[in-house]
Amino acid sequence: MKHAAPFEVKGWCPGALTPMQSGDGLIVRLRPRCGMFSPDELIILAEAALRFGNGHIDLTRRANLQIRGVSEETLPGLHEVIGRLGLLDSTPQGEAVRNLMISPLAGIDPAEVLDIRDIARELARMLASERTLWALPSKFSFIVESGGRLTLAEERADIRLAAFRHGADVAVAIGLDAQAGTDWLGSVVPAIAASAAVETAHAFLELRSTIVRQRMRDLSADGLASLQSAMASRLDPFTFDPRKTGGSLDQRVGLLDLGSSRFAVGIAAPFGRVETDQLAKLAGEIAASGVQEVRLSPWRILYAEVRSASAGNAVLDAARSVGFITDPGDPLLRIEACPGAPACRSTSLDIRGDARRLAALLPRFGFEGTIHVSGCAKGCAKSAAADLVLVGLEDRYGIVRDGAAGDRPTDSASFAELAANPGTIFAAIEGRRS
Repeated sequence: MKHAAPFEVKGWCPGALTPMQSGDGLIVRLRPRCGMFSPDELIILAEAALRFGNGHIDLTRRANLQIRGVSEETLPGLHEVIGRLGLLDSTPQGEAVRNLMISPLAGIDPAEVLDIRDIARELARMLASERTLWALPSKFSFIVESGGRLTLAEERADIRLAAFRHGADVAVAIGLDAQAGTDWLGSVVPAIAASAAVETAHAFLELRSTIVRQRMRDLSADGLASLQSAMASRLDPFTFDPRKTGGSLDQRVGLLDLGSSRFAVGIAAPFGRVETDQLAKLAGEIAASGVQEVRLSPWRILYAEVRSASAGNAVLDAARSVGFITDPGDPLLRIEACPGAPACRSTSLDIRGDARRLAALLPRFGFEGTIHVSGCAKGCAKSAAADLVLVGLEDRYGIVRDGAAGDRPTDSASFAELAANPGTIFAAIEGRRS
């Protein structure tokens, strides 16, 4: 193993109106309205991915969907399809700022505090229509949580809305992504939650004259205090503990018993990659079972409410038959991996092939930690820390333990060297975690 050289972080996030050139053509990212597609929309998008792209579709960690392999010549045709579905924004700036995630089971989970979909719709509308908000930094994001059992607490967002019970009433907490974690400013009644989030974004913009291109998490203590002061008169003071809302589910994938005779299914795509025929067949099967909405999530898992446990198992059988993950114990669920070569120009390594080979080793060594295999230090597949991170460095991998792709690796090795003795690495990590 060798000492690793520094990494260069590069790249940016695409949109539908601002596609990004990659190794396999243009990447066109779609931001779904309120975090969901209908099965019919998914079938249309699957067919469009093959007609106007290369048939490869990605589920992203911001709960979006992107179509790969599009060309300059086929992009107008794809835009026409997206526009007919009502998924094309009027401007690139309005599209970029509509960076919003909501609870995947909003309106489905009986344990949720509030169905927050109306709040999310209003917030998305305001973000896309208020031009002053288009000055928000790239990747500035929002989360709206329902207080249910499938929490987004581990996902970061510059501004977070979280429904909670306040005595006999329901309120919505407003939080900021501060350096030490979420800083909860106060609460509002649900009817004005979207406007309160927008006011918080405006307050941030008023501070930006001295912090150009920074995010909420980059505010200094003085900057955070100024924002808190600016919002103090608009919010109700409160004591909020997100751990007391909704509880949690034992699993994210497979048949989910939500209680009150309600069921949902969680269907994962390995590394978030879906092919045209996979998505079309799955969407057709779930439509036949009566499903009307398919929800996206930051874990690259699709969710849908089903009428019964038997209906859910039928959907899971169909999903498994076309290559989706339906077993909550599948080791691939603990590995994040970017597309790698040749789809991405930032690496020459077979990232997902190596990740699959690594997954096959996990059961033998009993490793239960998380793994991130990244082609470069940008860490597109996962920005948060993992127990083991392999970061592409020319023809080798930099090794980061208990960190993120952008951290400096302690050493490096070829994949052949790693595969020859993975137990040593796994044992070292397990020792640090114990």
